[in-house]
Order: sequence, then C-alpha cells, then structure tokens
Amino acid sequence: MCGIVGYIGQDKTLEILMDGLSRLEYRGYDSAGVAYLQDGNVDVIKRKGRLDNLREALNNAGCMSSEDVFAGIGHTRWATHGAPSDENSHPHLSDSGKIAVVHNGIIENYLELKKYLTDKGYKFHSETDTEVIAHLVEHHYKKCEPGNLLEAVRMTLSVLEGSYALGVLCADCPESFVAARKDSPLIIGLGEQGNYIASDIPAILSRTRNIVIMEDQEIALLTAECVKLFDSLGQPVEREPVYVTWDSEAAEKGGYEHFMMKEINEEARALKDTIVPRIRNGLIRFEHVDLNREILEDTDHIHIVACGTASHAGVVGKYIIEKLCRIPVQVDVASEFRYRDPIIGEKTLVIIISQSGETLDTLAAMREAKKMGARILAIVNVVGSSIAREADSVIYTAAGPEIAVASTKAYNTQLAALYLLAFQMAHTLGKIEQDEYESYLKKLTELPDVMEKTLARKETVQRFAAEHFNVHSVFFIGRSLDYALSMEASLKLKEISYIHSEAYAGGELKHGTIALIEEGTLVVCPLTQDRLLDKMISNIREVKARGALVLGIAMDSCAKAEEVCDTIIRIPDVDPLLAPIIAVTPAQLFAYYVTVNKGLDVDKPRNLAKSVTVE
Repeated sequence: MCGIVGYIGQDKTLEILMDGLSRLEYRGYDSAGVAYLQDGNVDVIKRKGRLDNLREALNNAGCMSSEDVFAGIGHTRWATHGAPSDENSHPHLSDSGKIAVVHNGIIENYLELKKYLTDKGYKFHSETDTEVIAHLVEHHYKKCEPGNLLEAVRMTLSVLEGSYALGVLCADCPESFVAARKDSPLIIGLGEQGNYIASDIPAILSRTRNIVIMEDQEIALLTAECVKLFDSLGQPVEREPVYVTWDSEAAEKGGYEHFMMKEINEEARALKDTIVPRIRNGLIRFEHVDLNREILEDTDHIHIVACGTASHAGVVGKYIIEKLCRIPVQVDVASEFRYRDPIIGEKTLVIIISQSGETLDTLAAMREAKKMGARILAIVNVVGSSIAREADSVIYTAAGPEIAVASTKAYNTQLAALYLLAFQMAHTLGKIEQDEYESYLKKLTELPDVMEKTLARKETVQRFAAEHFNVHSVFFIGRSLDYALSMEASLKLKEISYIHSEAYAGGELKHGTIALIEEGTLVVCPLTQDRLLDKMISNIREVKARGALVLGIAMDSCAKAEEVCDTIIRIPDVDPLLAPIIAVTPAQLFAYYVTVNKGLDVDKPRNLAKSVTVE
C-alpha cells in the first residue's frame, strides 16, 4: 500500500518525484501529493485521484521544470484514516507550515496524541493519523537547537505506536531531510547527483542501483552529498549498500499492454532462474538454508504461514511436503496465526512465504513464532527485506520485480521453491529413493520448457474469455492439488475482474455448494490429478445436470475430459505432482482476458495494494 519517494540533489526534483511515484502506482493509491523546498518555504501540492491530476496541478503552478527546487518528498496514498480527498492526501503540514511529512503505515495511538496536541492549541485539517506526526515533529522541533530536525524526529518516534515509513522536510533545513522506518519498508538510494528514499526499489532503479536498506527503528539524515544512518538512540550505524542487479527494463512494460501480461509471459524465465541454479551435480543446493538430517528428524510439525496468494502456494506446499516427507503440515493465514495462540516449540519449523518480504501480518507472525522457539525458513522475492533478514534461513525466488497487483510469476516461483524444498527434505530424510529423487530433479528442470509451450496456447483462453466475460458468478472445483490450484485461480479472477468467484473441493458439492449451481453458471474444473479423475468426472456430471457450463483445464493425454467439459484448455503432459505450477497459468490468463474484455484496470484493481504493510 502507499508509496513514498524523496530526493535531494542537483537534478530536477519534481520530475524525479513524479517519475518515482508513477513507478509505484502498482502499489495501489487513491490520491497523491508532493512537498518541496523553494525560496525558504515548504510548498505542498496534492490531489485526490490519479497521478495525472497531480501532474496537471504542478504544471498549472508552473513548478515542474523549476531549476531551484533541490529537495522534495512525494506520496501516493491508499486511504486508511479518512476518505480519499485533497485534505486527507499526503504530504501533511505542521501548524506553522514549516514541516511536511509523508507516511506509510498506521499510528495506533494517534487519537490520544491528537488530543494532547489539540489541548496545546494545534489545529488539525484532515482526518488522518499522519497529521499528528507533522504537529509532533514541530512540537519537538521547538525544543531542539535550531535546525536539528533529526533530533525532533527522533523524539517524535519515541512516542509513536504502530508502523511507519517517514519522509520529513523542514523549511529551516533546505540542505537536508530526514527519513525513518518501523514495520513499513523504506530504502535509500545513493546517486551521483543526489540521494533518494523510496518505498520500493523500482521507484528509483532507473536512477541508481546502489541501495541501503533501512532496518526497523532507524533514522536517516540525507543531504545531496551523503547519507547518515542512526539507530533509535541516535547512535551512528554503518551499512554497506547493496548493488541491485535487476535490469531496469524489468520494471517496465516492454511493449506489453499491461504489466500482468508481461509478468505471465516471464514465468518460464522466472522458473528457470529459480530452479536451475539450485540443481548442481545431481543435488539440490541452497545457499541460505541449513536443514540437515538431524534438524529434520527433530522436527515434529511444520507451519506454513502466509497471506493471500502466498497462502495458496502454502496449501500446495502442505500437500507435497506431507506426501514426500511424512511430516504434519498446517497452513495458516498470517493474520489468524498471530492471535490464535498456536502450539509452537523448538521442534516446529515455520515456513514464511511473502513476495515482498514486508507483508506486515506475515512479518508479525514470524516474529511471534521466533519468540516461541520455532525455526524460521522464509521464501521471499526481495533480497534484504525484513522477513529475509530476520529468518533463520531463506530461499529467494527469482521472479524479479512484479509490478501488477495480481501476483502471477511470483506465485509460480514460490511453488518452485516449495517443490525444491520438499524434494530436498525428503531426500535428506531418506523418504524417497535416489532414482526417484533424480527423476523429480529432471522433471523440475524441464518445467520452464513446459511453461513456454503452455504460454503458446493462450489463444484458447483468450477466445473463451471473450465469450464469457459477462458472467455474474464463477465456481472453481477441484480435488487434492487441483483444489489448491482452484483457490488461487478463484482469487485471481475476483481480485481484478470483480466477478464473484469461489473455490470448493469437489467432494464438498453435495454438502451445500451444489445449491448455487443453476442454468448457465460457469464452473471451472482443473483435471490434472489422474488418481482422482473419475471422481472429478462425477462432480462435473453433477453440475452439468443442473445447467452448468464447464471449462476444463486438462493435460493433452486426458481423453476423459472431452466427455464432460464444454471447453477444454489444454496444457502439456506433466507429472501430476508438479501440475499446479503449470496449470495455474491458464487460470491467470483467463482472469486477465476477462478483465481486459470488461475494460477494467488490470494492473491496479480497485481497493487493492501490491504490498500490504498495515494490519
């Protein structure tokens, strides 16, 4: 959610801010604004709605190409406190107008702080929790030595409860600004002509590849020439920058109409980059994982903890780890795991899955599990993210930057990481024979080619979506791994097309679900699990008898699908155990084409954000 960009230096500040904010649009937002230092003042321009509204206001003000703006902060807001409006947009100013603040996160004690400030005469002009921060910084600034914005911010942070990533400008400090973070991501970019802050790397990747990743409760003072990092006590912190190896074009559309389609077409490459480097000399080798036989034999239970799409990957992980390793696995939605008092101990392995590595509920669940003595293994896409740093072990997926809100290639690579982990654990424990292990590794390395062939068949999906994009409700039914696949397929459709969809286990039809099936209802049925094929055929006959239109997703060799499905999307033959990685792609394409036909914003669906960093 939300996006922050800041810059201080010799280049055109407002152009940099607007370019950075446009690269963060994928995070979801409902308003945007900038604050900048000019002629000894802090000027703020902000607008409800899309960035085009803000750009128009800046052009009308005649400041976009100004040569005398050397510092500024920008923000895209996703409403939490107060409805979307110009007044509630960031940046927020202090009472005197000298201090401007942008903020991601939620301040949990803002009401008591607001009362404290109101009693002291401060006036509020918005419904947000962020305005409290601006007034508090000014309140403490008055107590500090002139120009000591850093100390004023540090004093302010000491009384804030909740999460924050902050950028703070002060009219009295034209040659610097301050940034801070706690439980909400913030990075620093080191440039030749100046320095940057941002919520995410793509915002500034075209301008610098040298990144300093801020850790929790750190404060930074940025000038055009240098960056100074401090801990919560004001003690200096030394940290080497990370050099980002992504091609900056990876965060661009590259000729595709939408990021989502570009990212679906990158799935073969992402799978290859995740799988192939880890299979060497006939063995799976992880760089940052220490799960030897002694540790695994001592593990009596595994929890997979994640949110949304990542939790669906976890369901697949549960099936394959239990099947191959014979260790009980439980999948938990992170926001529930935190509060249900789970039974965790030193013999528990907790697998944390997060694309961004910053998902707040997942991060908090991980920290809770660590307190209870569990061993933590993280599967994340972002090197240096909070979850990656705090886990005992980490498997990095190689999805690269994923811009569209609806996750596609990141999901496939999460699955790939889980399969690699499951095969290696089973081999280490002696649960699978050497020849079976080698067979699985061979099949894993073949998946990128299978994915390429799957993507080449997208016309069938496109045609079916064009004929049925106006349906009101869709049901996905499957069994075993196909049920896990159905859960993710249903989520993809509902989150970008706004069509009501649900996923059910095929065996649950007669326990209530079939009452919802009527003439013309669209039912999507993955049919990749051979041992359950006859049972799924029976389920399909049940819904067709009540008037359902059935779309099947089946392998080339599945002849029985022709008997019951009205339309079949074919995928190349693949081991049923590995089918979820391949069979989910037609479902992603179906959601994409339905949404395009409805004329909706594929990459930025309403009310959703790419990285959820508030509870």
